[in-house]
Amino acid sequence: MIRHLTPADYKSMPWANGKGTTVEMLKVEEGGQLLWRLSRASVVENGDFSLFPGIERNLTVITGPGFDLLGSDLRLHAKPLIPVAFAGDTPIRAEAVTAPSDDFNVMTSRHLPRPDVAVIRGAAQLRGGDMLAVFTLAPSTVNGTAISRYDLILTDEPASLSGQMITVRLYR
Repeated sequence: MIRHLTPADYKSMPWANGKGTTVEMLKVEEGGQLLWRLSRASVVENGDFSLFPGIERNLTVITGPGFDLLGSDLRLHAKPLIPVAFAGDTPIRAEAVTAPSDDFNVMTSRHLPRPDVAVIRGAAQLRGGDMLAVFTLAPSTVNGTAISRYDLILTDEPASLSGQMITVRLYR
């Protein structure tokens, strides 16, 4: 199974805290509970992140200089193209925002294994099996097919990749 989503398939929605918008690319629920969510958002100023109880988060800055994520016992540097993970129910703030940064977000239910998130530059061969999401950061190819920037490929088949992208292996 291979599914190809483009920005025309995504939907914009306000942040839970009302201070911005999210572009939701994929949302999978079971019994009314979130399993996985892939989205993109812009951080344009210092401020609190929305809380998501029972959710694990992974964030990768895809454009801009990045920023710091600060909580009571947490300090993460969200730098370009370096995934960072944190609990969605931990109060956290974006600080040291010097210019707008866009980020790619992975949210997973805490009862699931944490996803594997990686930035690929160049070529890679990935095994099939689990759900694999490939978010392209520049024109790329997946299994020899040209894929545009910000497209999302979902597959459980082996994948031959070339270009610049973020891969997310989601587990059940």
